[in-house]
Amino acid sequence: MFTAMSDGSFRLDGRMTRCALGKTGVIEADLKREGDGKSPLGAWAIRRVLYRPDKAERPQTRLPTRALERDDGWCDAPGDPAYNRAVKLPHPASAEHMWREDDVYDLVCVLAHNDDPPVSPLGSAIFLHLAKPDYSPTEGCIALSREDMLELLSLAQLGDLLMIEQA
Repeated sequence: MFTAMSDGSFRLDGRMTRCALGKTGVIEADLKREGDGKSPLGAWAIRRVLYRPDKAERPQTRLPTRALERDDGWCDAPGDPAYNRAVKLPHPASAEHMWREDDVYDLVCVLAHNDDPPVSPLGSAIFLHLAKPDYSPTEGCIALSREDMLELLSLAQLGDLLMIEQA
């Protein structure tokens, strides 16, 4: 199990490192709402890994892995039937672009937040992704350095959980 703490610390293989969390803090998962900028407290299974094949080779991991494509998106429109699901762009409703220029989605772990089935508007696209160099806050995701993400991926296996806890 891997643990992100609300104070920006992250427990990884017996050591503490840094992470970035939501720009407006953390919140109980049942109170999470689309666009609130909060990271949901709880334990979230790591479903799969997505990566930019033009920027890196397939990461070494036992998790299911897929290369991103330029037209990959993630629906964040609460009223859309594809809410909190992967979509192809253009999509008729609001959808996040997964092929980004800022490098944060070069490696992405899809987490099991609000996905079985998705309930509108309890939050979409809660990922574990790469942190910006200054560890600036996310829109609700968890973000790690590239080195820490690669270490996590080398250790993770299907069924592992990522915890988000109050410090």
